[in-house]
Amino acid sequence: MTSHLTAYIALVCTSGVLNAYLLFRVLKRRYLYEDIARFFIAYSIATTIYCFGSAFGLMATSLEAVKFWTVIQYVGMPFAPPLGLLFIMKYLGQRITKAKVVAFLAIPSITLIMVITNPLHHLYYRVFEIDPLLGMPYVHQEIGIWYMVHGVFIFSCMFVAFFLVVSQWRETSGVYRMQLFSLMWSQLVPMLTAFLYLIGLTPPGIDLVPMVLWVVTLLFLWAINTSELFKIIPVAKDTIFHSIDDGVVVLDQTSRVVEFNEAFSHMFLSFSGPVYGKTIDEVWLELCKERFPLKSGTQLFTWSGRADFDLTERTFQVRVSSLRQKEEGMKGTLIIIRDITEMNRLHEKLEHQAYYDELTQVYNRRAFFEKCEELLANMNPKRHNFSVVLFDIDHFKSVNDMHGHHAGDEALVHVAQICKSVLDEDMLFARYGGEEFVCAMVGKTELEAGAVADKLRLAVESQPFTVNDNEIPVTLSGGVTTIELAGEVDIKDLSQLLNKADAALYEAKRNGRNQISSSAGQIDVRQISNRSAGNLV
Repeated sequence: MTSHLTAYIALVCTSGVLNAYLLFRVLKRRYLYEDIARFFIAYSIATTIYCFGSAFGLMATSLEAVKFWTVIQYVGMPFAPPLGLLFIMKYLGQRITKAKVVAFLAIPSITLIMVITNPLHHLYYRVFEIDPLLGMPYVHQEIGIWYMVHGVFIFSCMFVAFFLVVSQWRETSGVYRMQLFSLMWSQLVPMLTAFLYLIGLTPPGIDLVPMVLWVVTLLFLWAINTSELFKIIPVAKDTIFHSIDDGVVVLDQTSRVVEFNEAFSHMFLSFSGPVYGKTIDEVWLELCKERFPLKSGTQLFTWSGRADFDLTERTFQVRVSSLRQKEEGMKGTLIIIRDITEMNRLHEKLEHQAYYDELTQVYNRRAFFEKCEELLANMNPKRHNFSVVLFDIDHFKSVNDMHGHHAGDEALVHVAQICKSVLDEDMLFARYGGEEFVCAMVGKTELEAGAVADKLRLAVESQPFTVNDNEIPVTLSGGVTTIELAGEVDIKDLSQLLNKADAALYEAKRNGRNQISSSAGQIDVRQISNRSAGNLV
């Protein structure tokens, strides 16, 4: 055995031993790593088999032994490039499916079968024999059709893997680039060496690829030790960073922008000029014409302008938190901006449906009870009177029967609109149910509330509505009741008050309709005719 051959074997064995060490190191600590470790372990197994198969092939003493160790090499070598590509794809955050794995390993599997069965078809090696000039263990070989297919495939895998890593270089923070550096050279070194071997620039009969793989292994070990390869996958996390819908901005200790994602760019397309290096106040002044509103916590703000390809006013939720390391204190600030415009619109729509009558667009019965309790809870202690008026449209059934339910709906809308135009803003008005409406007033005596009710009655009576060119008169009957509150407001049974108003309403109907009665009797509007209407309504 020549000294050159001994050196070759030593280099190949070094690559095999280092790969085996790397394999067992990752395998032992795989529970600390992401799923990416599984692809790296498979890649390391294939590379280790390839290296030791090559070493033992160089120590073979017969053609049969060379063929055997060649088969062992091909148990690993064809699979290493596609497994390396899958590993890098996983590193970059791409989704790896079982179908994709099977597709990537199909050609290597065929290659292994071709090598094993080559004496039967010679599609991989047309000639495979001991080199007549160099002797054992050097081999003279002439390649077949499948050898070229295999060669194109593995070169493509290494080139694509190298290209994918290079394409992420500019997008990756400097602190993590040593990981990309290791990944780039893990593909570039064997690719260049294999190319030199194929064009005949290496020593005759010697495959230099397994001899240089120890360099790749040392690069991986360096990356694991210095930048926590496998534990931190910056490119995959960067992919997630840019794919989330929330806008994210990262500030340094001086509140300058050092990173932001694509969602932030889409939210604020009107921003002109570079964002990097500007303070958050400078960015916010241009976007919202004001300084940044938060130091920490969560806040809502509204921004008008072109946002998310939309010219409408939008609402954003801004959350600010500190980026800290336990030993070094605050390192920066993280700002997360969520567009909640549609959520707010949906919430407002649901709230409107829950509290407003769909037909008349005034408060419904549920809203009336809740708003009454709010009025009572916030009532001025000096305003002790609380009045309720219950209205009913007279002869409403006959409107439906004679003119149809559509006319009945129009009558309800007609009455609701008139009442809303007459009542003050601080008076609570709602549709109580069917053809009944209710109004609550704070600080009005029963007589004053009756005057307001009678004003509504007169307004409705004076404004008939038209259906199919037919003028339909509409009148109201109403019942008024009032309670006097002393001290703290505590009404547990508002329905009891409404029952009294309902009894008064029934009295008004029994007495001929189109009038207002109170729980104390029929309202005599003449008693308050000398008072200023401005004090009543």
